[in-house]
Amino acid sequence: MQSETMLNHPRTGQPFASPVPPGTGWPGDPATPATARAADAAEVRRLAGTAQSIDELDARISVCRACPRLVTWREQVALVKRKSFADQPYWGRPVPGWGSTEPKIVIVGLAPAANGANRTGRTFTGDRSGDQLYAALHRAGLVNQPTSVDAADGLRANGIRIIAPVRCAPPDNAPTTAERNTCAPWLDTEWRLIAPHVRVMVALGGFAWQIALRIAADPMLKPKPKFSHGAVADLGPTLRLVGCYHPSQQNMFTGRLTPAMLDDIFTNAATLAGIRN
Repeated sequence: MQSETMLNHPRTGQPFASPVPPGTGWPGDPATPATARAADAAEVRRLAGTAQSIDELDARISVCRACPRLVTWREQVALVKRKSFADQPYWGRPVPGWGSTEPKIVIVGLAPAANGANRTGRTFTGDRSGDQLYAALHRAGLVNQPTSVDAADGLRANGIRIIAPVRCAPPDNAPTTAERNTCAPWLDTEWRLIAPHVRVMVALGGFAWQIALRIAADPMLKPKPKFSHGAVADLGPTLRLVGCYHPSQQNMFTGRLTPAMLDDIFTNAATLAGIRN
């Protein structure tokens, strides 16, 4: 499902269809027309398991079609578009991780936003959660600028990577258990490739905390660390997990999470990881 109408990228001016075909020049697109595409859970396991680098993994993630409901939804959103972005092309594909391939800090999110990362092609980019997150990362010296608007805006990471357990925007922000399980091998391989470098994981919310424990903690770890904002758990001799409320619009609007609270989390994470501004 793809529109025949070509719209210009808001920064580069290059025309694209929605969803964006791989290898057509979208900023940061890791794939080519020849990139292997997973069509079901078994192919996700095979293609994730044989990826030898983050670049190869990102390319394969970005063309995955293993979950029919998610494929239909992300592409429908890309075609219909939010009114405020009706003049823009939408990425409309799975969103790979973003940042350093050898990160000291890994931030665990949830899933792409329908009109955020599903539109821009970069995680936490183009929505209000991302506005709060990247501003805080900039204040902590972990990215080079305080805004993340689109995939060609010049944003660069300083020793961090953002990952997620689900790569496609789900209806009502709620992937099914089967969809989460199908997507899990992508995350498992990503963690395998970056784990030797990571010193701190920051989990954005209780579900992300559980995901971090699943991929990084010793399964015999007892008692099992509990999530709270600011909680710090030792997952190994050189790895710590830090809890943070998700920078959602609701959490920020209600004051459950404030910019100062975000600053405390990421300043502490940078210190624990040995990253200096």
